[in-house]
Amino acid sequence: MTRAWRILSANPLTLAGVVLVALVVLVALLADLLAPFPTHRGAVVDFVNFNKPPDATFWMGTDLVGRDLFSRILFAYRISLMLGVVVLAIAVPVGVVLGLMAGYLGGWWEFALMRLTDVFLSVPPLVLAMSIMGVLEPTLTNGMLAVTAMWWPWYTRLVYNIVRGEKVEGYVLAAEVIGAGSAHIMFREILPNCLPAIVTKMTLDFGFVILIVSSLSFLGLGVQPPTPDLGSMVAEGARYLPDSWWLAVFPGLAILIAVFGFNLIGDGLRDILGADR
Repeated sequence: MTRAWRILSANPLTLAGVVLVALVVLVALLADLLAPFPTHRGAVVDFVNFNKPPDATFWMGTDLVGRDLFSRILFAYRISLMLGVVVLAIAVPVGVVLGLMAGYLGGWWEFALMRLTDVFLSVPPLVLAMSIMGVLEPTLTNGMLAVTAMWWPWYTRLVYNIVRGEKVEGYVLAAEVIGAGSAHIMFREILPNCLPAIVTKMTLDFGFVILIVSSLSFLGLGVQPPTPDLGSMVAEGARYLPDSWWLAVFPGLAILIAVFGFNLIGDGLRDILGADR
C-alpha cells in the first residue's frame, strides 16, 4: 500500500482523475440536496424562464421548457453512474467466468466459447447496442441489457489470454498434482493473478460505458425524456447551436469530465497494480 500510494502521489494526472471522479460521484449521490431546482429532473414546465442563458439564478441556463440545466445534469450523473455499475456488475462476472473456462479447460470449451466471443467482438460495440435497442423498447432497463450484451466479450478475451499463460506456471501444476479440482484452480489459484488487469480495465471501461450510453441516448435509443440524461440533453441542444450554446456545451462538458476522470484513474491503476505484482 505504501508503494502504491507513493506511485499515486507522484502522478498528478492520476490524482486529478481521483478528484474528478470523487466530485462526480459526490454530486450524483447528493443531487437532491445540491440541485437548486430538484423538481426540474421531471416533467416540469416553466415558460417564464425558458431558454435562458447562464445567470446568477440558473448557473448553466435553462432548457426549452424552462428547466434548470445544472439541476438536470446532477441527476443525469446519477443515471449514468447507475448504468455503469449495473452493466459492469453483470458483464464482468460473465466475461471472467467464460474466460477462465476457455483458458483453463481448453478443448471444445475453448473452441465454443472463444468462437462465440469472436462473433460478438466482430461487430462494432455501438452498432451492436443500436441493433439490440432497435428491436427492444428504448427504456432504461433495455439500455442496460444492450450495453451489457456488448461488454462481456472483452473480459472473456482478456482473462482467456492471461489464463493461457498462467496455467503452465508452477503453482498451477502443483495444485493439479495434489488433486485440486478445476473450479478451485480457476477461482482460487488463477483468478487472483488476473485481478490487476481486470480492475484496471473496469476503471477504464466505466467511462466508456457512460460514453456509449450517452451515445445511445443521443440517437434516441437510450434513456427517454423526461428522465435527465446527458446524451439526450446534448442531442436536444445540438439543434440550437450556436445561439443557445449552453444547451449542448454544459452536458457535453459533464460527459467529458466523467470519462476523462475514469481514464486518468485507470492509467494510474495500471502503473500501481503493475508495480505491486
